Amino acid sequence: MPELDAEDEKLVTLARSARARTQAAEGAALRDTDGRTYAASTVDQPSFKLTALQAAVAAAVSSGAEGIEAAVVVSPEGLLKESSVQAVRDLAEQAPIYLVDPSGKVLN
Repeated sequence: MPELDAEDEKLVTLARSARARTQAAEGAALRDTDGRTYAASTVDQPSFKLTALQAAVAAAVSSGAEGIEAAVVVSPEGLLKESSVQAVRDLAEQAPIYLVDPSGKVLN
């Protein structure tokens, strides 16, 4: 398990809060290359569905983010969805994506 720096720990807190606030399956947070943070939870509507990380990336892109420094997904599943990973890779090929369990333990 990697040790997270203070900025990445903040992402864990934001992702856990987003998940708890909406009682969603997942929460996610990311930091863009300007240092701004975005948090979101799973979106599960009849007309569309987004993973929490896809929703956070959408928020970042719609706010003008051009790159991603790091991302965190909080999920009880223990596995990152490929669509979540690809959403980040569209903007940043090398940005770390941390998977964290609901207690805050980093899994990868």
